[in-house]
Amino acid sequence: MKHGVAFRKFSRTSSHRMLMLRNLVTSLFEHEQISTTLPKARDTARLAEKIITLGKKGDRAAHTRASAFLLQPSLVPKLFGTFAKRYADRPGGYTRIHKFGNRPGDNAPRAILELVDNPRDLRWEMTSRAIGWEMLQEKLKSQKPLSIINKGVEGAQEVVDAERRLKFGQSGGLLRPKTRWNLQKLLKFRDSSAPLKLGKKVGDYVDHLLATPVAFRSIHEEMKERNPQNRAPRPKAGQALPGETRPTLSLARGALARRETTSTSPVLSMKTVFGRKYKNA
Repeated sequence: MKHGVAFRKFSRTSSHRMLMLRNLVTSLFEHEQISTTLPKARDTARLAEKIITLGKKGDRAAHTRASAFLLQPSLVPKLFGTFAKRYADRPGGYTRIHKFGNRPGDNAPRAILELVDNPRDLRWEMTSRAIGWEMLQEKLKSQKPLSIINKGVEGAQEVVDAERRLKFGQSGGLLRPKTRWNLQKLLKFRDSSAPLKLGKKVGDYVDHLLATPVAFRSIHEEMKERNPQNRAPRPKAGQALPGETRPTLSLARGALARRETTSTSPVLSMKTVFGRKYKNA
């Protein structure tokens, strides 16, 4: 029976396997974000958590063990300085794994392994964009797009501060419960300046959403001056626009998407699909 086996074999000998994992942990501490296969990312994350715990201890024995494990001695001060200070109040969970599709060729599952709260934190980027998107959707319910573009969207910092104080599942907030939960997780162990940075990030993304159609329009006007036959740039199939509430799959299907009709028949007529009139035979 397979009892007490902590790591995968990876079709390698024990020495080769451990050297590979040490190399991955060293690369993770150097770049703070690496891309590898999903099984390797999981085993690398387990070892990285143990080494960061040694860095938080900071005694002589932990320094000796960490120095013997890492392949680059220049990363030892970073472990006992930068990482120990960053994760001083965090009891665990120093790494995060994002699934990244499959690798071309052998179709192996890929993943992005990163250190939490690193300068290029993917969760920070995704959460700030989700907050900005939901804020803009709420504004479009009561205001026209042109007025929002002229005035801009204000109050991003107030939204971040208000959502921080709400509990999971509590009503009365602007954001979805999942987005609010991600926001609270991001700011739980960060310093006091993190809410200000997140509010600025949200405001910048909302401005980007508002400026994109204006930029496309100006580009199209310049293209028409050069050649009147140039067409306006069109969004990709399935790309949601600000204020769009329909599912992305429905958008991607285009004219073939099923629409709500009074008919009980599940089959679409030729007129509904192609938009043409057919005479009765």
